[in-house]
Amino acid sequence: MNAPAAVRHVDLRRAEPAVPDAGLVLDIFWWGDLPVGSRTSIRAELPLGEGQLQAIAAELMAEQLAGREVALGAPLVAGNEGRPHAVLGVGRAAAFSHVAERLQSLSSRAPCDAGEVSLIICTRDRPEALGRCLVSLAHQQSLPGELIVVDNSAGGSARQVCSEFGQVTYVHEPEPGLSRARNAGVRRARGSILVFTDDDVEAHPGWLSEIVRTFGEHDVDCITGLVLPAALETEAQCEFQFTLGAFGGSFVPVLFDHRFFAETKPHGAQVWRIGAGANMAFRRRAFERAGLFDERLGAGASGCSEDSELWYRLLALGGSCLHEPRAVVLHHHRASWSALLDQMRVYMRGHVSALVAQADAFGDRACLKRIGWQLPRYFVRTGLKSLARGRGRRLRILLAEVRGWLEGLTYLVRPRWRRRRGEWPTL
Repeated sequence: MNAPAAVRHVDLRRAEPAVPDAGLVLDIFWWGDLPVGSRTSIRAELPLGEGQLQAIAAELMAEQLAGREVALGAPLVAGNEGRPHAVLGVGRAAAFSHVAERLQSLSSRAPCDAGEVSLIICTRDRPEALGRCLVSLAHQQSLPGELIVVDNSAGGSARQVCSEFGQVTYVHEPEPGLSRARNAGVRRARGSILVFTDDDVEAHPGWLSEIVRTFGEHDVDCITGLVLPAALETEAQCEFQFTLGAFGGSFVPVLFDHRFFAETKPHGAQVWRIGAGANMAFRRRAFERAGLFDERLGAGASGCSEDSELWYRLLALGGSCLHEPRAVVLHHHRASWSALLDQMRVYMRGHVSALVAQADAFGDRACLKRIGWQLPRYFVRTGLKSLARGRGRRLRILLAEVRGWLEGLTYLVRPRWRRRRGEWPTL
């Protein structure tokens, strides 16, 4: 075997593709341009065969109909752990007709005009990754009204790459911090829809079109999309994908609104379930009402969670977010163990700092409870389970997370760092 795992894209309307030369295969199932589900198989279980593919297609397309048809109760509302509440009853299902026509309409749709989109990419000393990202954007079915690259490096390392793509607006923000860079992009943008992705991402050709279409169909403040792995060529990438769950995300649309916020807030509102900063979009009005990204948070500052903290703010102020998996990007996970361990340490530090910021701004004591009770319980539970199963790699990751948690605790005793509600950057 050449690789520990491989990603295989399977269009359920067509013949099964060849089995990759890998011990483990992550199948991403599609129905035309619609991603409908995934499954992990060991090589001995493949190929799936026509009968099994038909059974998978029937199951996944039934989920798509239930999750996308308004007549069947769509969009589904998120509940605990971000899982959608099922609303499909026997009566609704029996009354639904024209199934074949609806399935056909789900497979592909005409592109939408993305002229109102300002696409913002923040980058820092990764010119090769940025170049790959920009190449993928050139193949969008609908090009954005403007494409802004914010270079967060000290010396302007992205300037040369950007000059090779004529449509790019280059912005240099030398002060470190992803939130600061994103805010620089927001202030430069002129569109009514502001879309964000990262430089280690490649976009599906229909990505921007689906974001515009979704904003046209739903009156929400924010949309997040599906983040799939671009490749699983190293042990670190496999651990991030299979053990840690990568970026998660449902294959059916899920609405996160006041009901989700009220249901999960007593235990620490699980806003990180909404999506990932690598694939998110906002109406301009969201920034006008809730403020910009908190520049104390994010890569280059406290760590991460600047995206989820903004989602928290939006929901706390009565807004809503929709996860639409039709908007797809492919993410290049960290390839080395050292990079993965550092990522998980920083992720946990950022998560704790965002919880402190949320508690300060909204008086949400459940955020502090998550820091002092839920996260330690998670550490103990994960540690015992990993020891029992002899999973040394998971223990190494856990130690990195514990270290990040300890670093995050320091924000509780930084009076100059802590702020009250409303002290966010503005447009």
